[in-house]
Amino acid sequence: MRIAVLALEGLFDTGLTVLLDAFGLANKFSAGQTGGAPRFEVSVVGVRKKVRTGHGLAVPVQVITPDLKLDWVIVPALNTGTPEQLVPALERPDVRKAKAQLLRWHAEGVQIAASCIGTFLLADTGLLDHREATTTWWLAPLFRQRYPKVLLDESRMLVPSDAGVTAGAAMGHLDLALWLIRKASPELATVVSRYLLADIRSSQAPYIIPNHLAQADPLILRFEKWARDHLKTGFSLQDAASALATSARTLQRRCEAVLGKSPLSYFQDLRVERAQSLLHGSGLDLDAIAAEVGYVDGATLRTLLRERLGRGVRELRADLR
Repeated sequence: MRIAVLALEGLFDTGLTVLLDAFGLANKFSAGQTGGAPRFEVSVVGVRKKVRTGHGLAVPVQVITPDLKLDWVIVPALNTGTPEQLVPALERPDVRKAKAQLLRWHAEGVQIAASCIGTFLLADTGLLDHREATTTWWLAPLFRQRYPKVLLDESRMLVPSDAGVTAGAAMGHLDLALWLIRKASPELATVVSRYLLADIRSSQAPYIIPNHLAQADPLILRFEKWARDHLKTGFSLQDAASALATSARTLQRRCEAVLGKSPLSYFQDLRVERAQSLLHGSGLDLDAIAAEVGYVDGATLRTLLRERLGRGVRELRADLR
C-alpha cells in the first residue's frame, strides 16, 4: 500500500508521529513475519520543501511530483484548535495549494483520509459533500456551519466513504492508522494495536463534553444551563423555550443547526454526562443516580447509557477506577 502523509506548516505533532510510528511498526512486524518488502510505502509529502510542526520541529518533506503514485493520502491535523485559529489557516496559500492537490489526487483515483482538524481541509475541497463524515468533536458546530452539505456525525470515530475515510479528534490519527493497517492485514493490525496498547474505537461519544459544544452559540449555552437545572424534573421543549424567551420552533432549529441534534437529544447527553460523574464519585446505587437525572428507575438509565456510550454500568464503573 502506497501512502503519503500530507504535511503542512504548523501541523499537529502527535498526529504526524503516531501515523509514522504505527506504519513503522506494521512494516517491522510484516517484514519479520514474511522476510519480504515492507507492506506500507510511506512518504511525507508537502507543497513546500520543509515545514515546521506546531512545536517548531523541522520536518523534511518530499516534493509532490506527477510521477508520485499513491493508493492513499492522509491529511493530519493542523495545530489550530480554535475557530479563531483554524478559519484563517484554511485560507493560507500553502493550504490552498494542498486543497488543489487533493482534488487532483482524487481525480486520479487516490483515496483520501483525514483526521481531526485535517477533516476541515478535506471538507473545504467539497469532496465530503453529500457524504458521511466525522471530525474533531469540539469543532463540530463550526464544521456543521461551514459545510452544511456534509452528513456529519461527530459521535463516530471513523467514517468510511467512497472518497476515503475521516477520523475523529487528536488520537483519532492512531485509530485511522490502525484502520488502514487492518485493511491490508487484520492480523498485523492486531499485533500493532497490542504493542501500542491501543485499538480502533468506534465512537467519540464517551469523550464529548456537552458544555464545550454549547459555547458555540449563545442560545444553546443558555439552553444548556436551563437543562442542567432541570435534569431531575425532566424535559419539556415548551418550558425550555418559554424560559429562554424564544419559540419552541426556534430552539429546535438552532439545536439542529449547531449541535446536529434535537433539544431532547442534547438534554439526554447532559443526563448521560451527569450519570457518568455520579457513577464515578458519588457512591450512590444506580436507582439513586437515575433519580438524580430524572428517571424513575435504574433500568431506564442503564439502557440510555448503553445506547449512548456502548457500555454497561459495570464497564463504566471499571473504566473510572
